[in-house]
Amino acid sequence: MLASGLIVIAGLAALSRHGPIAMSTGVEESAAPSRAREQVISCEKLPNVPGKSITTTLVEFPPGVVVPSHRHAGSVTAYVLKGTLQSQLNSDPVGTFGPGGSWFEPPGTLHTYVANPSPTEPAEIMAIFVADSDCGKLTIFEDE
Repeated sequence: MLASGLIVIAGLAALSRHGPIAMSTGVEESAAPSRAREQVISCEKLPNVPGKSITTTLVEFPPGVVVPSHRHAGSVTAYVLKGTLQSQLNSDPVGTFGPGGSWFEPPGTLHTYVANPSPTEPAEIMAIFVADSDCGKLTIFEDE
């Protein structure tokens, strides 16, 4: 169970391997940052799974941030380290996750909605991806 939870964590955290993630907010731009900040911790080839790698990331969601609809390369597990996030996969109900909460995104899942509903407190997740071993782009936004 812990291993699958870690995989989900990496996926969310790696929303954008190449820099901040574009997002909209419910507050004015001057009042809050409009992007989540992602940091890749590691990306390693999985020796027992040819052609696949595991990428671990941390993603910080400033207060009020809403991430646009997107999909991830491979499988991802997200684990909330601090704050509260709301998340919706496909057309499932929106879930609310606090510290210790997690969700899993199978390959091809549409991450319809993810947001930090707090107007004052940041949220942070660890996301773990299992994807193709090129350690490339982990998040594909619907408008790309």
